[in-house]
Amino acid sequence: MLVKEVKLHDIGEGMTEAEILRFFVQVGDEVKVDQPLVEVQTDKMTAELPSPAAGTVKEILAETGDVVEVGETLLTLERVGGEEAREDKEEAFVGSADEPAGNERTKSKTNTMRIPRTKRVLAAPYTRKLARDNNVDIEQLTGTGPAGRVTDEDVMSFVSKKEASSRQVDEPADSDRKFAAAAGVAEEIPFRGRRKAIAKKMAQSVYTIPHVTHFDEADVTDLLAVKASLKGSKPEKNASAAAFFIKALQLALAEFPIFNAKLDEENEVIRLEKGVHIGLATDTEEGLIVPVLRDVERKSILDIHHEMKELTLKAKENRLAASEMTGSTFTISNVGPLGSTGATPIINYPEVALMAFHKTKKMPVVRGENDEIAIRKMMNVSMTFDHRVADGAKAVAFTNRFIEYVENPNLLLVELV
Repeated sequence: MLVKEVKLHDIGEGMTEAEILRFFVQVGDEVKVDQPLVEVQTDKMTAELPSPAAGTVKEILAETGDVVEVGETLLTLERVGGEEAREDKEEAFVGSADEPAGNERTKSKTNTMRIPRTKRVLAAPYTRKLARDNNVDIEQLTGTGPAGRVTDEDVMSFVSKKEASSRQVDEPADSDRKFAAAAGVAEEIPFRGRRKAIAKKMAQSVYTIPHVTHFDEADVTDLLAVKASLKGSKPEKNASAAAFFIKALQLALAEFPIFNAKLDEENEVIRLEKGVHIGLATDTEEGLIVPVLRDVERKSILDIHHEMKELTLKAKENRLAASEMTGSTFTISNVGPLGSTGATPIINYPEVALMAFHKTKKMPVVRGENDEIAIRKMMNVSMTFDHRVADGAKAVAFTNRFIEYVENPNLLLVELV
């Protein structure tokens, strides 16, 4: 019988540690190859780590909530199948230690665990998580999606039927909860996983960067008219307002590269980035996540619209690859559709600035030399910047340039030619 150590390895973008969200197995469980063993959370993603070999779980060396470093052993397996099985799955490991049970370790090698290359059931990661969160064995479901893919609706339909059949049993529990609430018993929410990673990143930004937020407003009446015109005459050319804003930002950043930069304090330089890679602050069920729209300077407004839509969908379904969540040089927060009228956003460290787009409202505006009052569609913007790197006057000039593009879509289009 051989004993194999299953260690945490770098699952992407040079991670150094991860938090244990849950173990799917217990000591004594028999596991198959590629069977999920543990779910971990980094500051970039949530991932299941599969078993690299068949065997029996001998020992679990970490606990839920622990933050473990890359290279630490999470559990050990008593393997079955001897040398033949090991050869079959050797490529799945770089870094386990095979050793005779009870003897001192005689050899070790770096072990790499990988994300499953094959799926036992066709389903998106978010759907799998949805199933786990609701204690549903996804393998028991019949998928109604393309090629039999299990969908979110399949999971929730199963949950609804299950709840309906056990409602009689659940009622006392509901009553207990109501009694607890009436008695003033506080409810506790676990502070771990992505929530904890977000907190760590926010604290790092706030404690490191002296934030200053500049507020302004933009008249988006003409831009929305252009958008509506395109939608009416060329539906296939329809693009979101945010796509226009991002293109306007990219053009403004070309003139004010100090806001498309990162401060390298150790080497005492401000590094002006060549490409414009826009981070898209996205609200998901698990919390804030920031997919990255890369090389905006090479993309049309329509390209930006389609890619942004795809990235946002991936973020909400927890399907983003690590490469799609790194390398941003400037971040936006489009909170207008949520009803926000103003905020002081926190910079996505180590970037220099972040701009938030707020709710668009019809307002009476004094215009022209004759001071005529017109009803216009106005949008508030807030631009937070690192005061170590740039000053207020520069931030105001940059914001004014952005607004100029947004308020004059013809100018925006001319710049694109």
